[in-house]
Amino acid sequence: MNFNSLFYLLFLALNVLLYYLLPVRLRNTQLLISSYFFYCCWNPKYALLILFSTLSTYLCGLWVQRGLFSRRRLWVAVGTVLNLALLFFFKYFNFLSDLLSRLFSALGLSLSLPLIDLLLPVGISFYTFQALGYLIDVYREKAPAEKNFLHYALFVSFFPQLVAGPIERSENMLRQISDPHPFRQENLRDGILPILWGLFQKMVLADRLSVLVNGIYDSPRRHSGGELLLATIAFSFQIYCDFSAYSHIARGSAKLLGFDLMENFRCPYLSGSVREFWKRWHISLSSWFRDYLYIPLGGSRCSKGRQIFNLLVVFALSGLWHGAALTFLFWGLLNGLYQALGVVWSAVKARLKNPVSGEKKTGPFLSPLRVLFTFSLISLSWVLFRAASLSDALFIYRAIFSIPFAGFSLSLKGLGVSGASLLLLGLCVLLLAAADWAAAYRGLAKRINEGFLARYAVYFILIALIFLFGAYGNGYTPQDFVYFQF
Repeated sequence: MNFNSLFYLLFLALNVLLYYLLPVRLRNTQLLISSYFFYCCWNPKYALLILFSTLSTYLCGLWVQRGLFSRRRLWVAVGTVLNLALLFFFKYFNFLSDLLSRLFSALGLSLSLPLIDLLLPVGISFYTFQALGYLIDVYREKAPAEKNFLHYALFVSFFPQLVAGPIERSENMLRQISDPHPFRQENLRDGILPILWGLFQKMVLADRLSVLVNGIYDSPRRHSGGELLLATIAFSFQIYCDFSAYSHIARGSAKLLGFDLMENFRCPYLSGSVREFWKRWHISLSSWFRDYLYIPLGGSRCSKGRQIFNLLVVFALSGLWHGAALTFLFWGLLNGLYQALGVVWSAVKARLKNPVSGEKKTGPFLSPLRVLFTFSLISLSWVLFRAASLSDALFIYRAIFSIPFAGFSLSLKGLGVSGASLLLLGLCVLLLAAADWAAAYRGLAKRINEGFLARYAVYFILIALIFLFGAYGNGYTPQDFVYFQF
């Protein structure tokens, strides 16, 4: 059930209606049933995996808090190993088998490891990390173990954020699940705008950009360096619009029911450094790795060498979290290298800094050159994320970096889109950039929601743009969100 489908909009409307009509004591049960139905629309059998993850972390959380057999560490380890083993089996078993076979073959040895024909369960990385975050928080005594199994099951499977996040924290969601949510008109008001904005990002921008990106990245050797560069920039906006759209629709859907989900994107392409970018991009995952891996490894409160090691480990695992392929591993390592170079550069600047003059503070508007440089670095890293293989990624890098010598050339035929479509995409990207800037520095969403005329005018404009320029209709299959594969 895609967010950008009529079926989902009807499903959401029905849930909102039932939620507020039912007695308070039945609402969480209704949401839990709806959440499992939502997931079963992809593959009913894999709903058992969510149930297993829920039951194992629920029991282990209770046993950790009680100190059953005086083994708190044992129970957190059991819950973690069980869930990571499940994730490994479905997501990484074939990858590791293939990698070992190729490694032994390169060494002149014969090793035949089995490959299992499995469909990756949608959203398994998201709900696994959410459940593990809860278990670790109970162990650290940052949150009490949830005794109500129904409440905890809803925490793991809440349908707006089940498939692609944000990865919620227990202290935020479990409290809200326990609280009654009386009908408030402002919840409807505040929920509709992010849903419409998310549908605009997905249907008008992301899905149309994917036509250009897929046509070039699926056969990179047929295209010039200029076409590959344009496709790389297009993918930077495609993946942002696609994933940000899901988060907006998820937050808006939850808000209609009275729930507040955490912000997952904060205008990341306005960042003035790679470090800042990762504070603004996929915030729920970045903060998860920071709190549950980076800081326990020592974080930045250690030697510079150890800090760089910690960064590389975290980003390598972050890359593998996104996908079981060497391209994702190297994508993570490249972003870790960016961060490591930032650590080294900060240390150099600290040594060269004039103690009298000090360092100038950054104003409210980020330097355009720093923003452009950061965007360029991030876009180059997206090549590894999107390329079908390492050999394709290396070819694309060679083609892009050869532009100063071979010249910049592209054609509409090579891009696979019409001039009108390209112009439309360019204008929509400018609209996106303006909206991001206004949201970051002018509180745009709040201003729109507080003004009656402005609110309905924006509703009308977004709906019109979706109907006029959105990708939908007869013969069109709604595109899955990019992060569904993770």
